[in-house]
Amino acid sequence: MATNYKTPGVYIEEISKLPASIAPVETAIPAFIGRTQFAKDENGNDILPTAGTKLPTPIRITSFLDYQKYFGGANPETAVFEGTGIPTITDTEAGGKVVKRVITCEAKKSAVKGTYLYYAIQLFFANGGGPCYIVSSGDYATTITNDTAKAGLDAIAKVDEPTMLVLTDRHTSFSTSKSGYKDVYDYALAQCARLQDRIAIFDAWVLSDSPFDDAGIVRDDVSMDYLKYGAVYYPWLQSTLSYAYNDKVVVKHQVNGSDGPYHGASLEAIKAIDLSTYRALVNEMDKNVIDLPPSGAVAGIMARVDNNRGVWKAPANESVKLVTGPTLKVTAQQQETLNVDPTTGKSINVIRFFTGKGTLVWGARTLAGNDNEWRYISVRRFYNFVEESVKKATEFVVFEPNDANTWLRVKAMCENFLNQLWRQGALQGAKPDDAYFVRIGLGVTMTALDILEGRMNVEIGMAAVRPAEFIILKFSHKLQE
Repeated sequence: MATNYKTPGVYIEEISKLPASIAPVETAIPAFIGRTQFAKDENGNDILPTAGTKLPTPIRITSFLDYQKYFGGANPETAVFEGTGIPTITDTEAGGKVVKRVITCEAKKSAVKGTYLYYAIQLFFANGGGPCYIVSSGDYATTITNDTAKAGLDAIAKVDEPTMLVLTDRHTSFSTSKSGYKDVYDYALAQCARLQDRIAIFDAWVLSDSPFDDAGIVRDDVSMDYLKYGAVYYPWLQSTLSYAYNDKVVVKHQVNGSDGPYHGASLEAIKAIDLSTYRALVNEMDKNVIDLPPSGAVAGIMARVDNNRGVWKAPANESVKLVTGPTLKVTAQQQETLNVDPTTGKSINVIRFFTGKGTLVWGARTLAGNDNEWRYISVRRFYNFVEESVKKATEFVVFEPNDANTWLRVKAMCENFLNQLWRQGALQGAKPDDAYFVRIGLGVTMTALDILEGRMNVEIGMAAVRPAEFIILKFSHKLQE
């Protein structure tokens, strides 16, 4: 501080010699966009969006209990227990007594409503997730369209903290020939490119017996722009979570081939008169587990890896919890065309089951699978992390004198931060000079015109570590010597 001394005496001035430091930003804060039972803020006010009048309000939560508090429970999948999925009691009577009882129930999976957010949050926290944002696109009576999905993306774009975008619910345009999400995919990737602090995790929304059909549809849905900010995971997962349903489910009851007394009765009615039968029915129904898109689990795995190893570690060769396996077992040969696509370059990460190892994420690529710079998710997320951290830390320099003193402070601050990352194993190189560089100065990164126009150019280069995707072991015969 410049001071004009006018009175004789002794004055103390504190001089700052320590360089400013860069605080690392959070790296694994996903934003989930989907339908909820209700939506309330911390004060209990209703924040459900209304078409044309009220936009979604993102809410930050840290646990599944928080989700239930602010957004309620699951959408009852009662329809899966109708028709061919109806719970059935088959009794054999002799002498007026039931001598044999068989209860069967096989849920009709095709009747699932497609409101997966409630289940996705459970997968997220079970796989290591922590803080996240929830954006309610509406209640369970709301249909997901391009407009409602984009409104959710617009709402979360105003929040700085999220680093991942996850769209959990099925689109109204979903069919067996297209996902219906093309506009939303492109919209999400454009937001990631504009903000440069997040990636988008997509699911393959078309289910079929052939992985190649699904892959082709997803690849056709996504345009060629901003592919380095997106990642697709396939196939869906067989979770250990039971379908949510209510006691309005109707039961079929057969006694010696004829309709029994419980035939056509609801679970609610049976519970009131025969609790043991009700519990037996519920136990059989709960054996039916729901198939879920993998994005919720993948977001949790990314958070787990970031906390245990660091954002520079690829979120692959990691186990998936709360699942029994993928819905489709993809072979190594089938994965070849999913992992590497010479035509479009759009890679799809496969989740596979391995005997003795369980279910593992077996892919680490962005949609820009043929891009040498941005092929790997860990590299893209690491650069997002460094860029955002340095950006926030250097905001104090705005309007500071554009001279050598400021340049030295900025360079020292950046080099200290990068040195810490190198020591943690985030950067390659035997010594710091091999791992990174920071350049700033007149005649180095700036011209006199740059300074006149108020620009301070800082160049930062990093040798980011990359995953060893292919391990080649070469064996040969050695003759006796």
